[in-house]
Amino acid sequence: MEIKFFNRITNKIDHELVYGDKFIEWLYQSESGKGLSTLICKAPLSKLYGAVQDTSFSQKKVAPFIKKFDINMEDYIPEDGRTAASPYSTFNQFFIRRFRPGKRPVVDNSNEMAAFSEARYYGYESVHDEEKVPVKGSYLKPKALIANEKWEKTFEDGPLLLARLCPVDYHRYHFPDYGTILDDYRVTGLYHSVNPLALKSKEDILITNERHVTILETKNFGKIAYIEVGAICVGKIMQTKPLTKGRAFSKGEEKGYFLFGGSTVIVIGEKGKWKPSADILEHTKTGMETYLHLGMTVASKG
Repeated sequence: MEIKFFNRITNKIDHELVYGDKFIEWLYQSESGKGLSTLICKAPLSKLYGAVQDTSFSQKKVAPFIKKFDINMEDYIPEDGRTAASPYSTFNQFFIRRFRPGKRPVVDNSNEMAAFSEARYYGYESVHDEEKVPVKGSYLKPKALIANEKWEKTFEDGPLLLARLCPVDYHRYHFPDYGTILDDYRVTGLYHSVNPLALKSKEDILITNERHVTILETKNFGKIAYIEVGAICVGKIMQTKPLTKGRAFSKGEEKGYFLFGGSTVIVIGEKGKWKPSADILEHTKTGMETYLHLGMTVASKG
């Protein structure tokens, strides 16, 4: 399956090189793969595979991976205590690499929301419970994503951004504005792939996968439901600091990271408070994602 996306940085349409594409095709298109998909995508097996990426043996995968996907390593700093000659001790340490200071400036205009992930984005001005991701046919269902009656009404018909992180991407996620934490909880589930091929084959992935939900009170964009969605072979969804109620955070501050695997971050807002950037909205209507760098403008006040 060919995956096209609009690259805001180059202002061109790009083609995605998919990691593990043959496995994904087998898992979601073949009869044998479909029969085993529920077992393979259960948390213990997915987490076990993720744990393997923490072994010293996994380090051997790093150099071939960088070469295959042409990753510019000058943008990243080595693991603590490592040198440029051998920057990462395991594949997971490479996977959660950090940008060098200044490589990803954060938009400082109070009317503009900062991109919280370096990823491919879909965006909607208003989402109801029967909305589908263009082309893929996957239901978003905000109520099911949030999975908490306390907050369902707050985000009814609100704007939504869906950021898909590929295995080749930077896998830390950040706060989109200044604010404080109102609530935080986990929703148990499976670990299906979030690759477009998988989403097209199984429409309920986004609402049945493991999720971590944090409700934010932001300075400029009202309340936000910030949802990290686990995916196949994701070892863990990690939070950088405890998400205690009342804790303040800054725009662009690191919130957490995914261990090995492709993943998704979804942000849902209050109706009319903000809207995704025009290019994201335009390409979403055609079924195409928009690729952004971390910290770029991703939305503006409604």
